[in-house]
Amino acid sequence: MTSVNPITTLFVDVGGVLLTNGWDREARKLAAETFKLNYSEMDERHHLTFDTYEVGKLSLEEYLKRTVFYQPRAFTIEKFIEFMYSCSKPHQEMIDLIRNLKTQHDLKVAVVSNEGRELTEHRIKTFKLSEFVDFFIVSCFANMRKPDIGIYRLALDVAQVAPKKVAYIEDRPLFVEVANSLGIKGICHRDFENTRETLHKLFGMEKGASA
Repeated sequence: MTSVNPITTLFVDVGGVLLTNGWDREARKLAAETFKLNYSEMDERHHLTFDTYEVGKLSLEEYLKRTVFYQPRAFTIEKFIEFMYSCSKPHQEMIDLIRNLKTQHDLKVAVVSNEGRELTEHRIKTFKLSEFVDFFIVSCFANMRKPDIGIYRLALDVAQVAPKKVAYIEDRPLFVEVANSLGIKGICHRDFENTRETLHKLFGMEKGASA
């Protein structure tokens, strides 16, 4: 079904929207407990270097050598990376919602996300995101991070779409505000029900519709 709604394209964040965050505070705390690390020390090193990883200037192994493996450990980098990957879980209701909207309204779907390369590639493959996402504007590919306005402009250029034709689902209010400043329709994601209701109104759908 083709929608008469002016929205033709969805920009969607990944961490906190489609999936759990890839490597957030809770995951790092669990890693510190699991591998018996000094969390405060690891977290300080994380904050000093993670942005560099997210913009594609470090590999995951290089990031870990700075944050965890700067001294000998009783476990391998491979084991630690396996743990990092295991922290990613799907928000299946949101994935199904975006899939259904894409089909029902013939939408383009683009991921606009901050994430490092290895985590991005693992999450795309594991959760089959490329089955419904048309293209990925991710910080590690674009060499810039949200809230840099350039990453939103790049997404618009790649999609070849006017800002007024885009709805953007994002869980961080600041990032929504930056997108709004370009004329994109930002939707601040708090939970599935609220976002679903907002999209119902946006696309003129009945509340009981399958999406």
